[in-house]
Amino acid sequence: MPHRSDRDRFLGRIAGVGSTSGTRVVVGAWSSSPLGTFADAMVETRSGHRVLLAPRDAVVDYVSATYTFDEVRVEPLSCTAGERGWTLRSDSLSLDLTVGSRMPLGWLLHSLPRPLSASPSWARVVDPVARVVLPGVRTVGTAREGRREFYGASDLHRVTAVRGRFDGQELGDLAAIDPPACFGFSSTPRTPSVTEVVTTVVRSAALPR
Repeated sequence: MPHRSDRDRFLGRIAGVGSTSGTRVVVGAWSSSPLGTFADAMVETRSGHRVLLAPRDAVVDYVSATYTFDEVRVEPLSCTAGERGWTLRSDSLSLDLTVGSRMPLGWLLHSLPRPLSASPSWARVVDPVARVVLPGVRTVGTAREGRREFYGASDLHRVTAVRGRFDGQELGDLAAIDPPACFGFSSTPRTPSVTEVVTTVVRSAALPR
């Protein structure tokens, strides 16, 4: 097991949506992390241009060292992640999401003991299943700079509507995340959704138990 300084844990929720404009958006709302409480957004346009929106340089440095982008922007970013809706505002992006009911997989995840679902060991066990059940989704993999990431999901709710603009252009109506967003080794589920998650990032060759 590596020293604690080699392992970072991010607790929060991830919203992933597609749109009829072809733009796909992934928003992370993190209630606890080594960077404090923050939200960030990853946007991939129809052409495949990938943009990171982050509220401060420290977030840009960490996230861009883990994921791949064509452009990064530091700008004021506010996000309210409620049980029934999300609202995000920044200079580049405005986004309003309507959150619906818990999905069948969400009921299963919600029934698991939280220490188990957050465990990197459990992420390794369920990764082969996730690949089949949720194409494009991985629960463990290698990110940039050799970092190992483990996604421990504990709940899943459907997103039922989206409204927003990116760089002044309307996103259009809600659509599947197709093709998958390509910021790292894993996409969000194809169905627009909000996932409650613990993300563990190991910044060394050693793996946690």
